[in-house]
Amino acid sequence: MYKRSVNSHYRFRKVKTKSGSIAIQVGFYQKDRKFKLIKHLGSSSKPEKINELIAIAQEYIQSHSPQLKLNFNSQSDEVMFTRGIQMQSKSLELAYKYFNSVYDQLGFNKLENDLLKNFVFIRILEPASKIKSIELLKKYFGIGYKKTTVFRKLLSVVPLKDSIIGIAINYARKHFGFDFSLVFYDITTLYFETNQHDEFRLNGFSKDNKINQPQILVGLMVNNIGFPVYYDTFKGNTFEGHTIIPAISAIKTKYKIEKLTVVADAGMLSQDNLNALEEAKIDYVVGARIKKLNINQVREIASKLVKTNGRSIKQDNIIYEYSIKRARKDKADNDKQIKKAEYLEDHPTQVNRRSSFLLPTGKSTFNLNQEIIDKYRLLEGIKGYKTNINKISNKLLINRYKDLWRVEQSFRIAKSDLQARPIYHRKQDSINYHLLIVFVALCLSRIMEQEKQQSIKKIV
Repeated sequence: MYKRSVNSHYRFRKVKTKSGSIAIQVGFYQKDRKFKLIKHLGSSSKPEKINELIAIAQEYIQSHSPQLKLNFNSQSDEVMFTRGIQMQSKSLELAYKYFNSVYDQLGFNKLENDLLKNFVFIRILEPASKIKSIELLKKYFGIGYKKTTVFRKLLSVVPLKDSIIGIAINYARKHFGFDFSLVFYDITTLYFETNQHDEFRLNGFSKDNKINQPQILVGLMVNNIGFPVYYDTFKGNTFEGHTIIPAISAIKTKYKIEKLTVVADAGMLSQDNLNALEEAKIDYVVGARIKKLNINQVREIASKLVKTNGRSIKQDNIIYEYSIKRARKDKADNDKQIKKAEYLEDHPTQVNRRSSFLLPTGKSTFNLNQEIIDKYRLLEGIKGYKTNINKISNKLLINRYKDLWRVEQSFRIAKSDLQARPIYHRKQDSINYHLLIVFVALCLSRIMEQEKQQSIKKIV
């Protein structure tokens, strides 16, 4: 008989068989991460049968495994019975201690605001409305707040914004060598669960495809590993390109920064914005809109890159780089668009919006725009980066731009894992303390991810 380690927990797994069915097996993972099979419960290709086998597996685990299954889901019953054991109370003491250690490590304990701290912890552990968060704080940590006073007390968090950002910046300076010489900036939209708008919550271009719901814009600045160092909010109908200059100027003035390089997406910086950055003596690396080049310019660039992977050239203030991987993606996209254009050329009545690959020849007739097609084919694999920096190699500047995914990742954590949206608050002060809680929670999440080398979802 195989002797199982006391630390090995039974679990079930789904395995695809050669016939295409799904097999349900019970076992446990050994120290070498190999799965030790204990029981094969059967296989099927029918979803209802697979679900039935999973239920049998769960019953088998409960009856044969010595460990108790503790369910901390807020939707579960308060009293849990497992093999005749009555669960009278439960708390996540270890989680609270760990969150608290990271909170102190970052320096947020200097704020001496336990209300902020506790709402940050519950935002990470199980994001919910403020009323639900009060219940969860009591349930998980035994911390009680009165619903009648907690919202008034949360207003005391709003004036802490400058201190909170200052603490985040100081931590980045001390632990990541951050000095504002390189920052990454991007904008996102957060929508409200309402159809009513006001002077701040307004309808605008929504990145969440919530075109009928009011929103606000949030600009986020992070360092080269995605740790947040600054954020600001803007009215919901603000053009995203109009946010970067106020945000960069504010932080440059406040922290007396002499040398600053900002990396941003192509849609963020218009020529007016670039001129403003030049005047403020701020360096930049942004994506360039190379599809606006004419066919002769594209031919010249393509002839110099000669489809060599990783090769780059610089003309005026734009770096052009060729990538085989990007070329494959661009070709697939172009093939799809050209095929669609060819179909619409033969079915002109189905054209409902302008296509770059179609050239109108009459009121309802079209030909393929061969010049545009040729230009797009030449551009396959080519990416442009606009910059006013001359003393750094093309490769380093391109790598800096490619790190822009860090800010996008931080937005995904804030919007998905921390559920920053939808926002249910109506008053601007309430919106402000909600965003402050999310910002501090994001700071903690990024540090925990770095320490554990796991996603915040997996850590939780």
